[in-house]
Amino acid sequence: MDQRKIVFQGEPGANSDIACREGYPDCQPVPCPTFEDAFTAVASGKATLGMIPIENSVAGRVSDIHHLMPTSRLRIVAEWFLPIRNQLMAVKGATLKDLKSVESHIMALGQCRRYLRKLGAVTKVAADTAGAARIVAEAGDKTRGAIASRLAAEIYGLDILAENIEDESHSTTRFIVLAREPAVVAPGNGPVITTFVFQVRNIPAALYKALGGFATNGVNMTKLESYMVEGNFAATQFYADVEGHPDEPGLKLALEELAFFSQPKSLKILGVYPAHPFRATFAKRSQLEVAT
Repeated sequence: MDQRKIVFQGEPGANSDIACREGYPDCQPVPCPTFEDAFTAVASGKATLGMIPIENSVAGRVSDIHHLMPTSRLRIVAEWFLPIRNQLMAVKGATLKDLKSVESHIMALGQCRRYLRKLGAVTKVAADTAGAARIVAEAGDKTRGAIASRLAAEIYGLDILAENIEDESHSTTRFIVLAREPAVVAPGNGPVITTFVFQVRNIPAALYKALGGFATNGVNMTKLESYMVEGNFAATQFYADVEGHPDEPGLKLALEELAFFSQPKSLKILGVYPAHPFRATFAKRSQLEVAT
């Protein structure tokens, strides 16, 4: 039987590649040039799963994903959290003083903004971190550096000039795992996350009314983001994560109330899946902040 494939956007050695290897060691990681290509590979059956970054604790959301998810017909079946450790690398023999430019994915550049400002090198946006490492290796120019993973440095034969240069030690990227069919998750068997999108009616206080059911039913909303639909300033779509299973009474009532105040047929559940154990660190961190 052929090994299951899990696709990711980027080149070998990207953080998404590392997430695939850690989260699904029994699957074969397969790189894709773009997010659209990764979505298509899963939708067409060429791959079983897709590992897609959706947000970083320092650099924020990966905006493309919010536009691709609602129309992809794919389902979120799991999530994965990857602590990000960015390495500054260059060809062998180069030094920090040699560097005049540093290239990487825009998210990685954002995660290392303060370090790069001190370094004083020109930054260049690349398609992904590992791709930047490959390009720098192929160029053989000591004045060019890349920010990527330790794995990328090993794959492309680069020297690491500075380790763990991310501005915040808590820098973590959250990935969603996509499949053609929804996950089979029963209520009452541990923490569950439900992800959905919706558009509210164009009436006063519509969003306030739509979300009121989550408060009155004790449902914790961990994520709520908005973005325009097809460039229309008057049409806003919301992307949300909540704790709980849609079959649980509280969340069921909240979703019914949300549907009442939303545009017809705009409420779509994108996934119901187990909460990753990393989420337990959120509560610990909040407790420490309150104590101090």
